[in-house]
Amino acid sequence: MKVTLDEKLARIRTHWDPHVVADYNTNDVMVVKFKGEFPFHSHADSDDFFLVLKGEMVMDIEGEESVPLGPGDLYVVPAGVRHRPRAEVEVEVLLIEPKGEPNTGDADAPAAPKPRL
Repeated sequence: MKVTLDEKLARIRTHWDPHVVADYNTNDVMVVKFKGEFPFHSHADSDDFFLVLKGEMVMDIEGEESVPLGPGDLYVVPAGVRHRPRAEVEVEVLLIEPKGEPNTGDADAPAAPKPRL
């Protein structure tokens, strides 16, 4: 199944709302746009996969130096590690998460619904 990410991303008008564009084994492949910062959180039982498509972001890892990421950069946050993605200007990112995994992990923020595009 062919998925054109630019077409899918053009339909997204909000930030921090991942949209499923494909299934990969028991995972959701998603695209998201964001600007600002997400709350620090962790995912106890799963890694968190980020691939920057357009723009620049920073991955803050609790207790470590922040990691700047640009187009083509991939970052995997290991399970259980507290982290916070952030961007000063809108960024477009591809995410891979297990189906049903809330994007907020253990944060107090409500999880995004993850609609399918």
